[in-house]
Amino acid sequence: MRFVDEYRDPQKVMQLIERLKARAGLLAWTAARPLRIMEVCGGHTHAIFKFGLDQLLPDNIEFIHGPGCPVCVLPMGRIDTCIEIARHPEVIFCTFGDAMRVPGKNGSLLDARMRGADVRVIYSPADALKLAQQNPDRKVVFFGLGFETTMPATALTLRQAKAAAVPNFFFFCQHITLIPVLKSLLEQPENGIDAFLAPGHVSMVIGTHAYDFIAADHQRPLAVAGFEPVDLLQGVLMLVEQKIDGVSRVENQYRRIVPEAGNAVAQAAMAEVFGIEGDSEWRGLGVIAHSGVHLTDAYRQFDAERHFKPQAQDICDDPEARCGSVLTGRCKPAQCPLFGNKCTPQSAFGALMVSSEGACSAWYQYRSQECES
Repeated sequence: MRFVDEYRDPQKVMQLIERLKARAGLLAWTAARPLRIMEVCGGHTHAIFKFGLDQLLPDNIEFIHGPGCPVCVLPMGRIDTCIEIARHPEVIFCTFGDAMRVPGKNGSLLDARMRGADVRVIYSPADALKLAQQNPDRKVVFFGLGFETTMPATALTLRQAKAAAVPNFFFFCQHITLIPVLKSLLEQPENGIDAFLAPGHVSMVIGTHAYDFIAADHQRPLAVAGFEPVDLLQGVLMLVEQKIDGVSRVENQYRRIVPEAGNAVAQAAMAEVFGIEGDSEWRGLGVIAHSGVHLTDAYRQFDAERHFKPQAQDICDDPEARCGSVLTGRCKPAQCPLFGNKCTPQSAFGALMVSSEGACSAWYQYRSQECES
């Protein structure tokens, strides 16, 4: 299959590995203190583990995991607020499958469904709008979450709802933006991040110039990369070459998908429907300045929190869990005392074990034997 098979070609993969091994000898970093590359996106994390790329790299290059998994950073309080809204007898509460098992203080949305709430899994915001049109006597709430990757689809659905004057459709907003959390990471002292692999899907929307500050202000190389083995290794090689040359710039390995300016149509839809400002809480990371998303005045009638007026839920993360340390690359999932014991995919304590893009889920799925040894 074009754009898949050629980027999984074992011969190309091994050629890139050999090239990396040859070039890694010119790096100042050692096996004792390797070059630490943060793969921001959970999709990258799973691809790295699925294909065993981390085990093929030279000893002086290391992947560390970043906060680019929106389900993983869902605060417990937001889940509890969703459950409160879902309990209204007239409500059909809709969300994506990954969000169903994320634990709040009072259980998960899946638990709420088992207790009688009408909570349904959908595959797109348009599915929720269709449900509202098919059930005019019910109030349909769409729980929208994700980075700029999913925001355009939500924006277009809300445009359609407004044009069709659907009065029983509501939106619970948990969209967040990527750039503020990267700024927050870089502002932390001794963050230990030497370079970034940036997510292809978000970059498809926001473009590559959004990352310029990382190279210009923080002197960290960054490469936007795709999700196949050849993509990722080419991205790593770009970063290694920058480090050897002593430069920092933004490079785009994923040029077949990501334009420098991003997607202008998607950006326009987002700007019309969403205000991207204000602070937002991130699970395990605390409050990230300027990362919050809300509806503009023209779409405020769809705001579920404005309509249902739920109680604000301010819930602290459990100190036993090391989710925040994993999300900032300060520890590996298996170093968390709960990993594989209190926290498994079957009985998740933290959201990183729930999401299909979570680093802990990836470790458990692809490194279980390593963790047990």
